[in-house]
Amino acid sequence: MADLHADMIVIDGLIISKWSRSVFEDMRRGGLTAANCTCSVWEGFEATMRNIADWKRWFREHADLITQVRTTADIRRAKEEGRTGIILGFQNATAFEDQLGYIELFKELGVGVVQLAYNTQNLVGTGCYESHDGGLSDFGREVVAEMNRVGILCDLSHVGPKTSQDVILASRKPVAYTHVLPAALKPHPRNKSDEELRFIADHGGFVGVTMFPPFLAKGSDATVDDFVAAIDHVINVVGEDSVGIGTDFTQDQDAAFFEWLTHDKGYARRLTTFGDVVNPAGIRTIGEFPNVTRAMEKAGWAERRIRKVMGENWIRILAETWGA
Repeated sequence: MADLHADMIVIDGLIISKWSRSVFEDMRRGGLTAANCTCSVWEGFEATMRNIADWKRWFREHADLITQVRTTADIRRAKEEGRTGIILGFQNATAFEDQLGYIELFKELGVGVVQLAYNTQNLVGTGCYESHDGGLSDFGREVVAEMNRVGILCDLSHVGPKTSQDVILASRKPVAYTHVLPAALKPHPRNKSDEELRFIADHGGFVGVTMFPPFLAKGSDATVDDFVAAIDHVINVVGEDSVGIGTDFTQDQDAAFFEWLTHDKGYARRLTTFGDVVNPAGIRTIGEFPNVTRAMEKAGWAERRIRKVMGENWIRILAETWGA
């Protein structure tokens, strides 16, 4: 099984760790081929540009470990070179501000995935913690069309149900929940009902399954086997061709980070509280990623299914969205 993990394309659809060489080393330890790495949440245009400037520097300073991904060919090249491919991603459309032209600019800088709202209301639509979901705004429809045109994946993980449905129907390209869990296993504003999971898959979309403890049925008592069981549930709902992994790793982040994350716009009203975030036993760190493959084998998964969920399905959805 260790040989299978080493041989596979392994893609994580969402990581928001505290970026450092030690995290990049752990990505290599875990055999991670590529990951969607968050570089914007509450930040506007200018602060997001500074974050991307940091990433450009890290690509130079840690070129032995990481490489920037713009195409799926870059992902396969990263695999061949023994490096981890970094897809720059946003968890909010705030950085677009009210400027459609910024979308193409960010695409040219290497941004490949953008979540349309993070928990609350923005100019595009409504997040999952708002009391009323007003759906996709008319400006939001222009944003989706422009993201389709330039080839940026629309992410709906933290987006409200009505806005998500509107985006799924408006988008000419596949969209994704990059990091969610099924509400059938634990009711939570961040988890998606079987009906929502089925709806996105029926319209050509994709579901990345997270292991973020507050959204798991057993919380911080969960294990890597519970994570695989959650993936199994999603596969039973949407089929094995529409599912991947999006761990939502927050490795090395501190309490101040979670305070910032769980307040509207980083400083306003409190939206939720996580308590101590302890990842499932067996996958506490990115370096333990091979344990996910082992748990899939232990659960009786066929090698073909493991390869699909661990990375090949992501490759396909990104190729359809990016056009390369």
